[in-house]
Amino acid sequence: MKEQMQAARVALQLLLQVSEPTRGMYIRIYGKHLILGREEPWGPNGELEKDDRVRLTRLNSSNYGLSVKRHTGRWEKTPFMGTMKEMVEVIQNLMPHLVAPYT
Repeated sequence: MKEQMQAARVALQLLLQVSEPTRGMYIRIYGKHLILGREEPWGPNGELEKDDRVRLTRLNSSNYGLSVKRHTGRWEKTPFMGTMKEMVEVIQNLMPHLVAPYT
């Protein structure tokens, strides 16, 4: 499974880089999840900290479910499911405000 998730991470990185709303996001793997976020300045010294924004959960070999991170720190599932490409399109077209840099 780890090798499959690494391959999925590479494919996802390519999809993210082609559009301005998602360009520059990091991807980390946590089990069957691909977590996308940004490094944002935090605190009085402006040190960069990772800020998770959205999560793709592998449902089967070709489909993912989309979740968003709430202000409470918990993940909330959305009704969106589909291929990785379809989920990236949802993020780019319907949720650019969630993935945009704060600065």
